[in-house]
Amino acid sequence: MGVKSKAAAAIVVLLLFLGSLWLQGGLDYHWDSCLKGYNQVNTLHQLYNSSGADRAEGPQLLEGCPGQTFQVSRLLSHLLAAPANTSDVLLQPYLSSWDELVRFMEALGPMVGLISKEIETKTSIIRQLALLAEGNPEAELGPDIHSINSVNVEPGTKNNKEASQHTGGYHSVRSMIWVELNQGLVDFHHQTDSGCRTLLRLHRALLWLKLFLEKLAETPVAGRLRSPSELCREAYKSTLANHHSWFVRRAAELAFIAMPERGFFFKLVCVQRQEELSTALNRVVQAIGEVYDRTQKALEENGMLDLP
Repeated sequence: MGVKSKAAAAIVVLLLFLGSLWLQGGLDYHWDSCLKGYNQVNTLHQLYNSSGADRAEGPQLLEGCPGQTFQVSRLLSHLLAAPANTSDVLLQPYLSSWDELVRFMEALGPMVGLISKEIETKTSIIRQLALLAEGNPEAELGPDIHSINSVNVEPGTKNNKEASQHTGGYHSVRSMIWVELNQGLVDFHHQTDSGCRTLLRLHRALLWLKLFLEKLAETPVAGRLRSPSELCREAYKSTLANHHSWFVRRAAELAFIAMPERGFFFKLVCVQRQEELSTALNRVVQAIGEVYDRTQKALEENGMLDLP
């Protein structure tokens, strides 16, 4: 094996290791130490644009992409199902949104897809905690939490029926916070696998993806569209990089180099032009923003934005 082949193989092995420890609290925790289940089924393939202007003109549909694993229409449907009442987020559609975002990252190639493995681990932790909490009297909710988690949809709709079947302690972001605080599961000084700490890591990663998609939807500046690699790197530097060590940031740079060109994203979202890509991604970004803001508020109100 030549020198170049050995170097390439070494980089792949390194990224495999780093990919499994990507999110802060995973990667940084293990690196520093070294130095010293719900799957929501949603078959919607067409969704209405939620903007007032489009409602006035009539519904505009977001089509599914036949033959693809990642479906932007499915991602949007999960995101739109997540907000509950005026301030909460339902965990099942939230985690289903992450399932689709994992497929999105995996579609970008093996280097970027490695990042998704840690995210899958995080979503599995919350799902497992929800299963363990079923039938546990200590995980019962107070009456105020039940009222907070009532879904803001019309009675008899699909979302209302699905939500009514899952009213345990891990029903929503706020119910999970309430239960884990009351059970003493949240440690503000040491690393644990609590649902709240795990959610915080997902929350940080969601901001990174939101900003990346937002930048990818931007119209050309001076007739030039910047490369997805450049945009993803820029989004990372202003979000997740703030929680990563120098070593992790350098590894991230290697992963972004392998990101596909813009034409690949046209195919991934089933569009032909940048204007169509912008329309589809802006809907997703708006939906992510609603979920992110609600989660941010819930974590901030309970002093959980800096859990170790």
